[in-house]
Amino acid sequence: MKSLVTLLDPQLQVFFAVAQHGSMHAAAKVIHLTQTAVTQRIRTLEARLRATLFIRTHHGVLLTSEGEALLQYCYASQELEGHTLANIHGAGVDSTVRLCISGPTSIMASRIIPRCGQLMKRYPNLVITFNVNDSAQRITSLQTGISHFVIIEPQHIFKEMQVKPIKAENYVLVCTSSWKSRDFKEILQTERIIDFDESDPMTLNYLKRYNLLEHIQTERHFVNINESLLSLFINGYGFGVLSTELCQPYLDKKELILLNSGLSYENKLVLAWYTRVEKPRYFSDVIDLIV
Repeated sequence: MKSLVTLLDPQLQVFFAVAQHGSMHAAAKVIHLTQTAVTQRIRTLEARLRATLFIRTHHGVLLTSEGEALLQYCYASQELEGHTLANIHGAGVDSTVRLCISGPTSIMASRIIPRCGQLMKRYPNLVITFNVNDSAQRITSLQTGISHFVIIEPQHIFKEMQVKPIKAENYVLVCTSSWKSRDFKEILQTERIIDFDESDPMTLNYLKRYNLLEHIQTERHFVNINESLLSLFINGYGFGVLSTELCQPYLDKKELILLNSGLSYENKLVLAWYTRVEKPRYFSDVIDLIV
């Protein structure tokens, strides 16, 4: 016997079993229901369709013309179900599926995109959009359905979300190496902070952590491209924070130096997504890969 039409409702599943086996008793054994329950479901289905589906005989049941029509519907549904389930279960491998991950520049460049390279090889039909966004409002991309995953600070979590804590980012205060002989407090007082945009609080959070806000100029420069931000730091147009993962190569090349004795600020992060009853395999793999 072919498998039951599992995407059909329970009444149609019972009808399909009875039609294939020719009796209520035989169908009841196969689908693990009592004969009374099978009979009741068939009667309910007939009432719902306002049609007689079977003629009862001493040898079992015979399909009426209406029953034959419904059986053809079940066979067609079974064929469509196989195609549909193949697409669902093979999403990213046998069928194309799109996924969007949103997160801040530093962690996306240093950790998320490299890790997801494994995912792209594993699922050749998985099409990923990496939404690089340093705004504190990037959580809205999850709320509006633009992103399937978002990397945020724990204080931005909503109760409808599922989250996984991931490795925190450590931020350090940096400037051009040409300022290495200058006094730290003098730099704070005379040079401007450079941040991603007006909603980017990371440098201010760092300075607040070390009680340095009173020494700074309040107006900041902004540039929302990471390469340009680094270029401005290197060329001495201002100072600010960078993640240790992002700035280490420039420290090694002595293009940047650390301020405030190299003290760091830990920014805790979580990977967030909306709850799903069943996660596709590729979806679970994203959760496992991002650490």
